[in-house]
Amino acid sequence: MAVEVPVYLFTGFLEAGKTKFIQETLEDERFAIKENTLLLVCEEGEEEYDPSTFSCDVSLEVIPDKDALDPTYLSKLVKKHKSARVMIEYNGMWMLPDLYEAMPEGWMIYQEIALADANTFGVYNQNMRTLTVDKLNSCEVIIFNRTPENVDKDTYHKIVRGVSRSCAISYVYPDGHIEYDETIDPLPFDTESNNVVIEDRDYALWYRDMTEEPQKYIGKTVTFKGVVAVDKRFPKNTFAIGRHVMICCENDITYRPVVAISPEAGNLKNREWVMVSAKFEFKRHELYESDGPVLTVTALVKSDPPEQEVATFY
Repeated sequence: MAVEVPVYLFTGFLEAGKTKFIQETLEDERFAIKENTLLLVCEEGEEEYDPSTFSCDVSLEVIPDKDALDPTYLSKLVKKHKSARVMIEYNGMWMLPDLYEAMPEGWMIYQEIALADANTFGVYNQNMRTLTVDKLNSCEVIIFNRTPENVDKDTYHKIVRGVSRSCAISYVYPDGHIEYDETIDPLPFDTESNNVVIEDRDYALWYRDMTEEPQKYIGKTVTFKGVVAVDKRFPKNTFAIGRHVMICCENDITYRPVVAISPEAGNLKNREWVMVSAKFEFKRHELYESDGPVLTVTALVKSDPPEQEVATFY
């Protein structure tokens, strides 16, 4: 069994403040340990590290290009420096799945922090939305550095929440003071009701919420409009119903369905729009690799497509 190696991951675009943040972290006595820390630098900006002020032993290695993200090579670096943990300053132009796939056995991400320059974040999001979403998708917190007093927090909040409901948001101002985004985002549907009605515009939000916290819906009736998928290989009385969901751009549009059970399944056609009401369960089904949402349909009517057929988060 591989030895567990904690990984601290820092993401964000060039000049977002990653190097300074990591430098200050490594200077902090609370972060010090006796064992060596391996710092992998995947992006070199104007600011450089000053190892003389680190509070622990740090071995710095530069990852020159994405091809060097290789499990064998990364394992060799840990063994070379006898490192007990790894910190990664990740290249903002590289997609995170490339790193996840390259992590050696035993490497576990303990913390993932995204950093952004509040003055340029909007431009990056507009012009490189796919990369922005990639960095927001799994981070625990995003830190907006160099925040101007007139920053449009509402817009930035919506951008972040359009990708992640759990990511914490903080703003660091030039004078050093920090503000935390404490905006409460109520869901646009009533999860306390025994019949949770999902409006057409809210399917993406519901699907994500249902995926993250399925226990909220167990035993309740959910009502929504979706497009049908059927296959002769499906079990009897089984079909899939869902919507195509876009996270950031047309290239990532994906059909996000759930399994549904109804005696009317045999009468349904692929790509047919229907409105369903169904009892929600979360259990094992052969169409899933593990437990998943299973809807027992109580009402089904054919319907017209929604005005916007592809569901989005905002």
